[in-house]
Amino acid sequence: MKLQGIVRYGCSAFQKSNTTIEKGRAPLMGIYLGIDTGTSATKAIACNVDGTILARATSDYPISHPKPGWSEQNPEDWWKAAVSSTRKLLRHNSFHAKDVKGIGLSGQMHGSVFLDKDARILRPAILWNDQRTASQCQIIEQRAGGRKKLIQMVANPALTGFTAPKILWLREHEPHCYEKTHKILLPKDYVRHCMTGEWATEVSDASGTLLFDVAKRQWSKPLLNKLEIDRDLLPPCFESEEVSGQLLPRAASKMGLKAGIPVVGGGGDQAAGAVGNGIVRSGIISSTVGTSGVVFAHSDQVQIDPLGRVHTFCHAVRGKWHVMGVVLSAGGSFQWFRNTFGTGPDIDFPSPNSKQILNRKTKLRRKTNPYDLLTKEASQAPVGSEGLFFLPYLTGERTPHADPDAKGGWHGLTVRHGRPHLIRSVLEGVTYAMKDSLEIIQEMDIPVREIRVSGGGARSAFWRQLQADIYGKKVCSINSDEGPAYGAALLATVGTGAYSSITQACRAAIQVVQNTPPDTAARRHYRKAYPFYQQLYPALKNHFQSTSTLRSS
Repeated sequence: MKLQGIVRYGCSAFQKSNTTIEKGRAPLMGIYLGIDTGTSATKAIACNVDGTILARATSDYPISHPKPGWSEQNPEDWWKAAVSSTRKLLRHNSFHAKDVKGIGLSGQMHGSVFLDKDARILRPAILWNDQRTASQCQIIEQRAGGRKKLIQMVANPALTGFTAPKILWLREHEPHCYEKTHKILLPKDYVRHCMTGEWATEVSDASGTLLFDVAKRQWSKPLLNKLEIDRDLLPPCFESEEVSGQLLPRAASKMGLKAGIPVVGGGGDQAAGAVGNGIVRSGIISSTVGTSGVVFAHSDQVQIDPLGRVHTFCHAVRGKWHVMGVVLSAGGSFQWFRNTFGTGPDIDFPSPNSKQILNRKTKLRRKTNPYDLLTKEASQAPVGSEGLFFLPYLTGERTPHADPDAKGGWHGLTVRHGRPHLIRSVLEGVTYAMKDSLEIIQEMDIPVREIRVSGGGARSAFWRQLQADIYGKKVCSINSDEGPAYGAALLATVGTGAYSSITQACRAAIQVVQNTPPDTAARRHYRKAYPFYQQLYPALKNHFQSTSTLRSS
């Protein structure tokens, strides 16, 4: 997708999209919807007041990379997908539209949607994994008076993924768009505007803009002034369970719902996902592997890493915060391997970009999850992949290096290594990178009594065990793996009065169902191997930057 000039889309379009749905059991009392605007798809769920999932639906959409390091999407695709997914939910006959009592929203963080005074999209949204803004990050730190003072103001350093440098980039490179900009919204908040007509965001997502005073839970006037960004470009900010608006009649008609349903603030995908995993009290940590990988810790107080290696944001729990480390290509590295090297003796299917016509045999084989086949193959390699290390920096890296020039690759490759070693080393490398975040969180004296795993890394027994072995701690699985959409629905139960607090809602809905302790021998090996992994980035840092120069020459 490439859009130029003013894109006159608005919120009225609706097209049929690629949507899937699964069903659950009968409802209890009211129904609550959670809608998560992800990077590759929108996921919607319906649950009852005790957290039982009644239906799930997903609708996907494309992502555009118009230049190396750029990542963009058309915000209108998010709205179409929210409409499509919701209508699919309502086809399940265990509940009716009139039963829906509240809606919660979640979405990919940091993305910037630039709208004019008539709410028209001015250009494609610049996403969280876009790396074009390195020079703008330097400008922000300079204007703030240095990295240390910036962290004191907004609890975080300037990173290319955040929203503030995107705003400065637009002002510098597309001034015609910036001059027309009336409001700047985050992805889920664009969907909110389409649903309610309200300009609004909430504290957990606003924390990731780099324009938010995380300690005071409000927009940072001092930094906005230093950057010469008009406060009126940003929407009012709510707590995550607060009602931010009601569903408009025109939006309700498109979604198949009744008008007037309360829409709560919701949460950025990581904070909402943490609510969906029950990470709402001290000592419980989550390790979530999606496209990115996130290690997330609840905190009752504001706790800031003075080096800025991990993020401190407002939690979706009122009056609480969280500390979070992010690996940009976690499941994304595994997906890249599948798409690039996914043809082998046990895996016979075309890449997503292939135009090959599938014969009957290939169609049958695609019914098997390719990731299951890959992890089965990885299990044939020994612990540690016989000295083969993989760096998962395929789209740069955030924690702990904050380096958009970082590159991925293998180290230690010999003729002895085969496909099983390559696959296992990818999973090990991603988990080592996640451990980097866990180590920093523990350095900050944040208690780690329980690690809950979710996402792709939780669905695989092999990867669950790998996480336990590399973290050196027992990992837990819970009774739901619905992620941010589920957390958003639970926030809606609180905002509409079904529960008095998010902690109470999570206690009613979420239980630990499985524990995976570390294997003693594997834990011992990874404890010795991890320091070798940690040495690779410092040794290669200067080469990464040189490679980026060669690529752009």
